Amino acid sequence: MKRNHFRSFTINRTSLKRLITMTIIGIMALFIFTGMLTSFEPGYGLASNQVHEWANNISGEDFVHVLGMENKLFTQALPEGSEPPSLSNIAFQVATSINPDDPRSLLGRELPGFALFDGQIIVAGEGMDYTTLPVESAPPMDVMMAEREATQESLAQLEEMEKEAQQSQGATNGEKIVHIIHSHNTESFLPELETNVPNEAFHRQINITLVGEKLAQELEKRGIGVEVEDRDIQQNLQERSWQYSQSYDQSREFVKEAMANNEDLKFFFDLHRDTIPRENTTVTINGVEYARTVFVIGGRHGNYDQNLQLAKELHELIEKKYPGLSRGVLLNDRPGQNGIYNQDLSGNSILIEMGGIYNTLTEANRTAEAIADVFAEYYFEHEGTSAE
Repeated sequence: MKRNHFRSFTINRTSLKRLITMTIIGIMALFIFTGMLTSFEPGYGLASNQVHEWANNISGEDFVHVLGMENKLFTQALPEGSEPPSLSNIAFQVATSINPDDPRSLLGRELPGFALFDGQIIVAGEGMDYTTLPVESAPPMDVMMAEREATQESLAQLEEMEKEAQQSQGATNGEKIVHIIHSHNTESFLPELETNVPNEAFHRQINITLVGEKLAQELEKRGIGVEVEDRDIQQNLQERSWQYSQSYDQSREFVKEAMANNEDLKFFFDLHRDTIPRENTTVTINGVEYARTVFVIGGRHGNYDQNLQLAKELHELIEKKYPGLSRGVLLNDRPGQNGIYNQDLSGNSILIEMGGIYNTLTEANRTAEAIADVFAEYYFEHEGTSAE
């Protein structure tokens, strides 16, 4: 009996030693792991933005499916025919940031500059695919702000437009309801300049702002009051030593100021021009050449659904009256992109690409007139419906 009792005591003491040893090792491992995490440089540590980026790789619909595993009521919010996600696919996306259904997610990590083409086509117009997406790029600030010669024809057209601007008068009961801005206001068109270098398609006077003025004139002819932001955004960037990528930060200040000063403003258009080849940005309608448009919506804010609906309706109206003029509707909501474009300030805000660097100012102005024609139809139809 004593021998058996002694054996039992020996076994318990060994187990106790093992438990103490494992506890000490566990504590040491915890301290070592914590030390490793805190010793990494900021760029390599685990940060909230990394968790945010991982979460961005999972769609909201997939999250609802996951919640539905615990509470079936969540699944009632899912669209008809929605299928549960593959858990293996989700785990793979979170671990690698690569979407097996979208090879661009792999190429974008391996090819420099490929992320410029990373957008979602919501409505594809004629010829629109992932090889012809709008490209937003710019040379250094000193190249953009350099003085360049414009053609004599462009200068003459500028003088004529200034005369027309003095004669135009808005309506909509004297209210200014449309606000037009140009976040990249020096974007110009090569045929209007004494250069054929794409990176030099910038000018202080002959630029996208003239297209905005034309759009304003055409809208006012149709009874819609317009307010055009005429301050030089790129000059402001230079004076504040800001980068080109901060253009939307500067234009945001102007838009918020306009909204504070005029409560009648309902629609906000930011006009740009693209940089892709002419064959992708030009269409011939009834023997006349137009600069093609693209509606760009930022998806990284709460208002994008309403903005997207506006863009889709305008695209459909354009297709009916000017087939082929609109290249479609694009949604930018991926990490690394702006994805906002100040469209979070209003549910009726869109960015419009008006042709590209190889289009002429005349072609872009024709497009401005077409958009004014379509938007006037849209506006008065919706105003009549809301008034009933």
